[in-house]
Amino acid sequence: MKKILVLTGSPRTDGNSFALADAFIKGAKEAGNEVMRFDAGLKKINPCIACNACFSEGRACIQNDDFNDLAALIEKAEILVFVTPLYWYSFPSQIKAAIDKMYSFLIGNKELNLQGAMLIACCGDGTKEAFEGMVKSYRMITDYLRIHDMGKLLVTSAVEKGYTKTGTFCKSAEEMGKKIK
Repeated sequence: MKKILVLTGSPRTDGNSFALADAFIKGAKEAGNEVMRFDAGLKKINPCIACNACFSEGRACIQNDDFNDLAALIEKAEILVFVTPLYWYSFPSQIKAAIDKMYSFLIGNKELNLQGAMLIACCGDGTKEAFEGMVKSYRMITDYLRIHDMGKLLVTSAVEKGYTKTGTFCKSAEEMGKKIK
């Protein structure tokens, strides 16, 4: 059993990436994993101000925002799964603020238990090339954290609400979850 943190980036609970997150979580739970979820798009996470006061006041960030709740989940997690829409060829600002504040673990000299990560993303563009910026950022995040890339699911042409529920998209996300043991 693994402790999995699913970090979503969409502000739309009825959108395509939320459907993919739900499917992944279903599969991961069926495989016997403990799954935690943090919906960054629905939270208040201030941008990092590079004050380097991380963990100096008993919490990850001296700003009193929702990142401090996320930081506690990150500390417990063994697998980190980013599930997000693509906005302007990268991560949406909601999840990007959370990613930026992971800097606090470096400044606070906090060891993480993370072993691996996955990226599940969707976009309205019809080409996989649209994901190049996001995938490059994701790869650099996993390299920097020294965690294994456990896979990616990149869904194109997801313009209409409910698109990821068609075809095999959600089934593929569910299967990714089931593979984690």
